[in-house]
Order: sequence, then C-alpha cells, then structure tokens
Amino acid sequence: MIQNFIEIIILSAVQGISEFLPISSSSHLILVSNFYNFRSSSLLIDVGLHFGSLIAIVFYFRRELFDLKNNRKLLILMTVGSLPLIFFGYFLYTTETIHLLRNIKVIAWTTLFFGIILYFADQRKIDKNISSNLNIKSILFIGLFQILALIPGVSRAGITMTAARFLKFNRVDSGKISFLLSIPALTGASFLSLKNITSQSIEINYLILISIFLSFLFSYITIRFFLFYINKFSLSVFVIYRIIVALILIFIIYY
Repeated sequence: MIQNFIEIIILSAVQGISEFLPISSSSHLILVSNFYNFRSSSLLIDVGLHFGSLIAIVFYFRRELFDLKNNRKLLILMTVGSLPLIFFGYFLYTTETIHLLRNIKVIAWTTLFFGIILYFADQRKIDKNISSNLNIKSILFIGLFQILALIPGVSRAGITMTAARFLKFNRVDSGKISFLLSIPALTGASFLSLKNITSQSIEINYLILISIFLSFLFSYITIRFFLFYINKFSLSVFVIYRIIVALILIFIIYY
C-alpha cells in the first residue's frame, strides 16, 4: 500500500506540474514509466490524473468560465481553437497511429527542437492582449499549432504559447490562452481513456481518488506559480531545461 501511494504521488506530480509548464506532460509520464515499472499505473489512474488537472484549471478560471455574460466571446473562441486538436486527435487515437510516435527517440528530438522554437517565439515584441486582439483567425492559428502536441515531447502548453508569442501576445495572456485551451484537451484525453476501460478492480478505487486529489493539488499550484513567474521573467529557464533533458536523452540513446 505504501509503495502504491508513493507511486501515485510521483505520477500526480509529473502530471500536475508538467501539464501546465512548457515541458510536455506526456513525455515525462512516458519517461518515468520507462525507467520505473509502476504497479499502480492503469487506465483508470490515467483518467484520474487528467481529471484532477481538469478540475484545477476549471477551478482557477471559474470566474471567466462561468461569467457567460461578459466572457461569451472568449469561451466561443476557446471552443473554436480546440476543434483542430479534437478532430485530429480523435483520428490518431482511433486509428492507433498515435502509438507509433511514442518512443524515446521522438521524445528526445521533439523536446530539443520545439524548445528552441519556443525560445525564438519568446523573443517577439509584445503588442497584443486577449481582450483586444484575440479573434477567430488568431485562435485557429494557435489551435492548428496545438495539433503538434499530439507528438510526445512537443508539449501542449509549450506549442500553444509558442504560437501565441509568435502572434505577439504578451506572456501572461499567452499562458492564459494555453491554459483555457487545455480544458477541452484534458476533457478529450479523459474521454478517450474512459472508452478503453472495460473492467477494473475495485481494489484500486482509493488510488483513483488519491490521484485525482493530488493531481488537482499539483496542477493548481503550478498554474498559480507559472502565471506569476511569466509576469516577471522570460521562458528561457524552460528552454534551457528542455535542452538539457533532450541532450541527456540523446546521450542515452546513441551512446
């Protein structure tokens, strides 16, 4: 039981922290699972982890999400921006094409390449914000970029922020756009995982509840920290982190 609890803490931390930082949650979950054989890992646990992150982002942006009178346009734009990922992601998962991309070589090179792209995007001059400049054209541009997040190592948060920064949105608003777009993405990921579940032992039910709570906790703390951080600093530290991780992986693969 203690080992199961420790494993859930690790998985929840990886999911909650890496989901909302531009470092790729899927690649970190895959890597951690490759280096350690988790006995507690299952489809239900995976659903619990994503559901915890979903609750965290909805709770954090509850005012924007439930104030339909003042934020209807924003919610419509976020829905439109999510459509490319939903349609393309559903196709990849139903055809099982997505599994061809889940290997350590893909993770290594995408982590490196898209980290460098993030750096250059973050150097763009800032002159746009959500309230004045976010429209159908810009959200579709960001939404099309988000499709690349289906490739492990790209990072959904990273690629959406990259697209927003290329469009000259400030860092905080780029982060908010990325976070709001994560709501349909996390909902879709949970739904696809649920579709693959046929039967699970009742024995792990308490682990599912723990995974939801811990994922929520780590996710909420990460969201608050990240928005505070990018209000004062650039994204360079995350670029450096990605490059270091990629180089370590490349060394492991080829040497």
